[in-house]
Amino acid sequence: MSAAAVAVVVVTALVNAAVAVGDLVRAQFVLATAADVRVPTSWLPALGAAKMAGAAGLVLGLLGVRLIGIAAAVGLTLFFVCAIGRHVQTGVLRSTPFPGAFLLLAVASLLVLVDS
Repeated sequence: MSAAAVAVVVVTALVNAAVAVGDLVRAQFVLATAADVRVPTSWLPALGAAKMAGAAGLVLGLLGVRLIGIAAAVGLTLFFVCAIGRHVQTGVLRSTPFPGAFLLLAVASLLVLVDS
């Protein structure tokens, strides 16, 4: 796997882990977005855990457990498709670029891991 491919997966894992921490500690920006898109704050621990699991799975994929990495990338891709869907459903389009960027990273990671 090329250095650029590894970098894509590492960046995807890092940003997902970072935003998962934001969910878990109930960061102000997370609470504001959750309120905007009408996601109950009681869901934040599960959403954070899903993102953290995705990040860990990507790391495992880089460490040689390819199928776990692919599964993590698929999971993150689906997660962020749903997140964008929720933003669209609630009409909160101003913050859609954030899950959009996460979606692009997840898809890029998926392509890298499938191709390796």
